[in-house]
Amino acid sequence: MQEFTSRLPVSQSLIFDCEPDELWKIISEPGSLNKSHPFCRSNEVVNWNKKDHSDRLVYLNGLNYIRKFITWDEGLGYTLLIGEIAGPQSYVVWEINSAIEGKTELKITVYPHILAKLPIYVAYLPHSLWVRPRLKKYLRSVLSGYQYYMKNGKKVPRNHFGKHPWFS
Repeated sequence: MQEFTSRLPVSQSLIFDCEPDELWKIISEPGSLNKSHPFCRSNEVVNWNKKDHSDRLVYLNGLNYIRKFITWDEGLGYTLLIGEIAGPQSYVVWEINSAIEGKTELKITVYPHILAKLPIYVAYLPHSLWVRPRLKKYLRSVLSGYQYYMKNGKKVPRNHFGKHPWFS
């Protein structure tokens, strides 16, 4: 994973009013993005068994990505690669952390493929000014979508937290 973790990352986290196992149950459910992701048109399972997890995420704008899970740590989180089939991949880390009793933090870190071929000293400025703000907004919306679903028990409306220039 060194190839991916040497990229400039973007992280976002949110505290949920639940126990870690409740949050894990929701984020590890096959097709969960259909209920919680504000920019998801569809989330279809490709393979979902103990040793192999992958799914297809089609965004509202028609962008078609495959998520291929690399690690799966029951109750703690997972890592995955996401991108178009045979296209560049972003590396993503989902982590569940106990905050205080009755509260749980979900943190998502993305090592994006955008600008990955550039040396870090060249990529730093466009990453800071263009990639990072857009990815932060995206991750806030994804996390807020899970929170909305958990609180309301119903599917998050599409673009509920605002449109996104890359995915809406």
